[in-house]
Amino acid sequence: MNAGGGIRFPADDQERRKWMDPEVILSDLGLKPGLTFVDIGCGAGFFALPAARIVGKTGKVYGLDADARSIAALKEQAAREKLDNLHLTTGRGEETILCEECADFVFFGMDLHDFQDAAKVLENARRMIKPAGRLVNLDWKKVEMRFGPPLEKRFDEQKAKTLIEAAGFSVETISDSGPYHYLITARPKAEEN
Repeated sequence: MNAGGGIRFPADDQERRKWMDPEVILSDLGLKPGLTFVDIGCGAGFFALPAARIVGKTGKVYGLDADARSIAALKEQAAREKLDNLHLTTGRGEETILCEECADFVFFGMDLHDFQDAAKVLENARRMIKPAGRLVNLDWKKVEMRFGPPLEKRFDEQKAKTLIEAAGFSVETISDSGPYHYLITARPKAEEN
């Protein structure tokens, strides 16, 4: 996905890192060695690459993006860094399930609003996440600013929360994540018999 609704960020964009540090965000979420992290709409790897470094050789990172060029660039960077734990797929979030109940984290980095059918993408995320796993939606605040997607395309916190809950998750937290973003964490609801 184009994480930014029209502005494509390189994986190592130093300007972006001034207001969004992926290593800090991922560490604060509890990502650690040995875990499985799924990055839906991974782009060029701004979060997928740090996640692969954090989870290490005993962990896995799955990345999905509809843009084949982003996936190709991310594969090249992963090869340069010898990150063998990064598994990348070109595809649409509405149509792709990377694994069944494998993920400790399913992560959306500023892109949930970009999908044609966010509800379907979240349903697919529900299938990928472990029963004790965590869904994370980091997205743009719905306020005017000089970059990011158009205001009318953004989801405010309540809309994102409603979509996440409708897909079978219980929202745990909604918080600010720097000056431009909010962060929602959620866990799968227990299956009812």
